[in-house]
Amino acid sequence: MAEHLASIFGTEKDRVNCPFYFKIGACRHGDRCSRLHTKPSISPTLLLSNMYQRPDMITPGVDPQGQPLDPKKIQSHFEDFYEDLFQELSKYGDIQSLNICDNLADHMVGNVYVQFREEDQAQNALQNLMGRSYEGRPIIADFSPVTDFREATCRQYEENVCNRGGYCNFMHLKKISRELRQQLFRRSRRRHDRSRSRSHSPHHHNYEERHGSGRRGDHRHHDRGRRPRSRSPGRRRGRSRSPGGRRNRSPVRESSAERRAKIEQWNKEREEAESARDYSSKSDDNSHGLKHNGGESSDNNLHPSDQGNGSYDF
Repeated sequence: MAEHLASIFGTEKDRVNCPFYFKIGACRHGDRCSRLHTKPSISPTLLLSNMYQRPDMITPGVDPQGQPLDPKKIQSHFEDFYEDLFQELSKYGDIQSLNICDNLADHMVGNVYVQFREEDQAQNALQNLMGRSYEGRPIIADFSPVTDFREATCRQYEENVCNRGGYCNFMHLKKISRELRQQLFRRSRRRHDRSRSRSHSPHHHNYEERHGSGRRGDHRHHDRGRRPRSRSPGRRRGRSRSPGGRRNRSPVRESSAERRAKIEQWNKEREEAESARDYSSKSDDNSHGLKHNGGESSDNNLHPSDQGNGSYDF
């Protein structure tokens, strides 16, 4: 049952809620309607009732004095009003669409529908419009249930074949020139994009990006969890090349006294090794000299007569 009621809500089959108020935000029966007009408590769309006053309000194409009006002047009057209203409403948020009815029926004549990007923007605009007036007339603003203007717009009016004229129950939205639309919406979106980009980034971040850091090592205070990477090939991948697969730890650095003692020990060991080599080489030379002297002593034992022969020169 609940699913059925939800599926027919705001349609012609709904006998409780008014479908015209749900689609258009206004009903020709007003408070006398037999169905409910459920006003939303929050909505991205605001309705400014009967705000736009046409120059030919009494008779289309004719001013109150009965003089015919130039269509160009009527369009210029409308675009001036549209631009003035757009600039005022864009102060409160990013405007997605601003539609003004060209209908003549009492419940729709001069109705202005403004749809913001966010609901809080529409709420901000509603609070700022309360108690204000335009050209001496009070502004009547309220939330509107209309979110899809394609369902609320008269398609026959867009094709210039609507036979009901200004008293049609669907919206006849008055158009503005393409140049004015592009100018207003581009300017508004550019301004709100800059404001959103400023709100996302804190002020102190912008200051650091503009002026830089005071010291070269200040970036370490912001990235405390990150360790500086080693440029050695072994630690580039975070793994050790040792067969055990464990990470190589750098040895503990020795003090200067320990290093001097170790160097002195190395020098002492080197001197002992050199002295041992010298001693062995001298012992070898002495052994060869003894052999040579032994041969001479045997010659000295020869007969004196042989010595006198001058066979050996001393």
